[in-house]
Amino acid sequence: MSRHDMRKIAFQMLFAMESNQDIVVDELYYQVKDDDENETEEIPSYVRILVTGVNEKKAELDATIQKYLGQGWTLIRLNKTDVIILRIAIFEIQDVDDIPGKVALNEALELTREFSDEKSRRFVNGVLSNLISK
Repeated sequence: MSRHDMRKIAFQMLFAMESNQDIVVDELYYQVKDDDENETEEIPSYVRILVTGVNEKKAELDATIQKYLGQGWTLIRLNKTDVIILRIAIFEIQDVDDIPGKVALNEALELTREFSDEKSRRFVNGVLSNLISK
């Protein structure tokens, strides 16, 4: 499984966890993966790193997002899809040593292409570009 595929799964898991924090990560992985044949397969370590890392650092990640939002914008005004994509990308930029910032940005743009719209894509690009160029 590619890292892009792992990011997609992590995004879907984190999105589901926004509504249900009590869900068991392993069970959620198999629901998101939707592959009954491999229910004994272990969750890829990178998926686990993203999901647990983003959840553990959610407050820090949200503070970073808020810092790079335009004047008058708050997290509450953003759609959940964009917030989760930004959290994943910022976590990778700040906490995953072998992922260059530009790769994290490009992957975030791919996720917005798949799960959001062009307006969100431009917004995510602006926030992450400002973070990377600091």
